[in-house]
Amino acid sequence: MKKFYRVRRWLFAPLVYLAAIFLLIEEWLWATGARIMQVVAQFPPLHALEAWIKRLPPYWALAIFVLPAVLLFPVKLLALLAIARGHAFSGIGVIVIAKLGGAAAVARLYSLTRPALLGLPWFARWHGLFMETKDRWIARLRATRPWRRVSRLSAALGRARRAWWQRLRKGTPGRHNSRPARVLRRFAAFWRARRR
Repeated sequence: MKKFYRVRRWLFAPLVYLAAIFLLIEEWLWATGARIMQVVAQFPPLHALEAWIKRLPPYWALAIFVLPAVLLFPVKLLALLAIARGHAFSGIGVIVIAKLGGAAAVARLYSLTRPALLGLPWFARWHGLFMETKDRWIARLRATRPWRRVSRLSAALGRARRAWWQRLRKGTPGRHNSRPARVLRRFAAFWRARRR
């Protein structure tokens, strides 16, 4: 029996790693999308639109909340069609952009419509059940060794990216003052000078 559990753990380990990676990416998309939409929402017409969305009755709020998924579904189908026709790079690019835009829109709409949606008894019941189940499964995933490894790797990559970006912006000499960094700085300086 012990051997069975060892084999099962060995077989499911790649799935746990994939789940951990997927969850980290999803959390990053949700947080980044929410931050982007908060900045975009400062634009006065969008600020007025958000105020209008907050005042919607529950079923209208539900329709607005579902709208991004409905609008992005045909876009994703067209991207899959592009991939099937041999335009893999374009199709994958469209899917990634749709995922980023959809996550940003859904994150913001969720925060705007949640009070109205929780006024629907069936939505409140399913929302509570979904959140409870999600939290339980995420807690189980976070307790695993693959989650800790992927989380440490993600944190290390984030620190390295931030350090690289700081060195790139400062233009410090050294091994990170590479040719691509110099080309990017020249390109940025060229466009800044051209806008004046």
